[in-house]
Amino acid sequence: MKKYQAIIYDIDGTLINTVDMNMYPLIRIIEEELNVSYSFADVLKFYPLPGLKVLEILGIKDQNMVYERWVRYVNEYPQKASSYPGIKEMLTYFANKGIKQAAVSAKTKKQYAIDMLANDLDKYLQVKILAEDVNKAKPDPEPLLKCLAALQVSNDEVIYIGDAYSDYLAASRAKIDFAHARWAKIPLSAKIEPAYIFDDPKDMMVLL
Repeated sequence: MKKYQAIIYDIDGTLINTVDMNMYPLIRIIEEELNVSYSFADVLKFYPLPGLKVLEILGIKDQNMVYERWVRYVNEYPQKASSYPGIKEMLTYFANKGIKQAAVSAKTKKQYAIDMLANDLDKYLQVKILAEDVNKAKPDPEPLLKCLAALQVSNDEVIYIGDAYSDYLAASRAKIDFAHARWAKIPLSAKIEPAYIFDDPKDMMVLL
């Protein structure tokens, strides 16, 4: 089996559960802005996308202002971000094996601090590439390529773990292996051919 020197993770839907806290406020935004009622199943397809892109797709005007309100609703939501069961154990396992670990996400630095620091996950990551660090977001390969450079590893020494089709495309375009994290049960928008499929974080231990 191929051995990796580094593992890069997506954050939302991979390391932490932020599904409800993002999607229910989005339903509220859609009702306020478009006077349309969406179900949770209706909005779940938007979960992997950057917030401003979601508002653009929905045809909402004044997107920057509305996005700020959406973020406020998210931060006011009673159910906060939490790491998925087994995530900390998995991160600790790879850290103890000397594997470099990093995150590549469309999350902003402010939201990263709110979600990741509160869950004590930041300490496991040597590199974080977030929204403000790049000109082009996933599925463009720029965030992953920047992460490779910071980690000082080549594209055949790393694997990217994510839950979304955009994660798969970014990894493919960066020419690195991709593992599909399915524990969040987020539906994909297209068929993928990942190097690995994991239904539980502990399954990732086969990478060593």
